[in-house]
Amino acid sequence: MKLITFSGPPSSGKTSVILQMIKELPRHKIAVVKFDCLTSSDQEQYQSAGVTVVVGYAGKLCPDHFFVTNVQDAFDWAKEKGFDLLITESAGLCNRCSPHIQGVPAVCVIDNLSGINTPRKLGPVLRLADIVVVTKGDVVSQAEREVFAYNIRLVNPRASILQVNGITGQGTFLLAKRLEITRDLDTLSGTQLRFTTPSSVCAYCTGERRIGMEFQMGMNKPMEFD
Repeated sequence: MKLITFSGPPSSGKTSVILQMIKELPRHKIAVVKFDCLTSSDQEQYQSAGVTVVVGYAGKLCPDHFFVTNVQDAFDWAKEKGFDLLITESAGLCNRCSPHIQGVPAVCVIDNLSGINTPRKLGPVLRLADIVVVTKGDVVSQAEREVFAYNIRLVNPRASILQVNGITGQGTFLLAKRLEITRDLDTLSGTQLRFTTPSSVCAYCTGERRIGMEFQMGMNKPMEFD
């Protein structure tokens, strides 16, 4: 079975891009697993398009940790159900997320409306992607699109950059063809993330709400002030 990971900031157009791409892959039996934080309505879009989807919510957990502790089960579920392609979608809520797996095609979706300097503010979610899909280019100028793409290349010079319209589907044919040639996997067990997940186990991770040094424990990172 093939696996493709999609990630990127909220509201960048990931779901729309995935749905348009699925139209270009009629020979495949495809399932989607959406990893989100608190709530989502994306499953309604997938279901309306006839796409099998499962949604999981991280809740109070780090979205990265939630993803990596559940992606093997998601893979096994899709394989058991007879799908030949699984697409995972994660929100990249903290801009530090790293849901990319070695040997698995990784797509980061980012939109032109987020600001021309946004690519420089993103971490592994953009820096380690194989393909960067840029959406909403139809509502900005050519100059803004070029500056945005330039800033993406500064962060990730090796990735392919594709301009995609999630509403019309323009650009998704090329995206689908690039991803369709990915190799099949038997399991994710033993594979590795391309980057570490956020490392922090502190009092606030475990429910503490009081502010002050006397209430802090575990991993902390103090700032320096002159």
